[in-house]
Amino acid sequence: MEQEHIQISNPILQLKDVSISYSPGKNAVKNVSADIARNKITAIMGPSGCGKSTLLRAINRMHELYPDIKIMGEILLDGKNILKMNPMEVRRMAGMVFQRPNPFPTMSIFDNVVAGYKLNGISLGKSEKEEIVERCLTNVGLWNEVKDSLFKKGTFLSGGQQQRLCIARALALKPDVLLMDEPTSALDPIATNRIEELLLDLKNEFSIVIVTHNMSQAARISDYSMFMYLGELVEYDTTQTMFTNPKDKRTNEYLSGQFG
Repeated sequence: MEQEHIQISNPILQLKDVSISYSPGKNAVKNVSADIARNKITAIMGPSGCGKSTLLRAINRMHELYPDIKIMGEILLDGKNILKMNPMEVRRMAGMVFQRPNPFPTMSIFDNVVAGYKLNGISLGKSEKEEIVERCLTNVGLWNEVKDSLFKKGTFLSGGQQQRLCIARALALKPDVLLMDEPTSALDPIATNRIEELLLDLKNEFSIVIVTHNMSQAARISDYSMFMYLGELVEYDTTQTMFTNPKDKRTNEYLSGQFG
């Protein structure tokens, strides 16, 4: 059955009838259509294996790394179909932060932040690099903590600091959208809280899509929520409406802890 979803004017991202299969005839994501708002946080929730991360990764063209994955439909970022673009260009436009903090282990904190430029073959002068590193580390609240150890490896930082470093690295290329796949699930509550506060600040400049298992996190920080179940987008609404008055029985059951 076709769901009525919320209307978003001037969306940053449009998913149009997106289906994703890992093997022929078996869709992990089924006919998802949704418009994602600019300068807001949109949470994608749902039980394990419902297609949340698969959908998120498609927006970053992560699937190219696996040969058998097929994506049908259109994903428009600022009106351009990213499935027809060069993947490197897409990854500049859509920054990705993963579940486990993954600073490049052989690189210093400084080089981690500007790694995206190097990977994209963009050369920067020394002062440009310094400006980007200071701006991005300041953006994620890390600058004062690490400014005296910029040339140490990023791996000596705590888990929460490493994750903020990864967010700084994703922000360095000034992406249109920041994609986050359960960015706090490996962190303790204090580090989680810092990152949630950070995301609330960052949405002034960036549009954020976050996959989360943590319903209370979605309730705390997101403006809009999508509930996925078995590969389908069951419900999509403002977070407040979804949490107080879900329209679909399955959403209600998930939010009240009856499954998932």
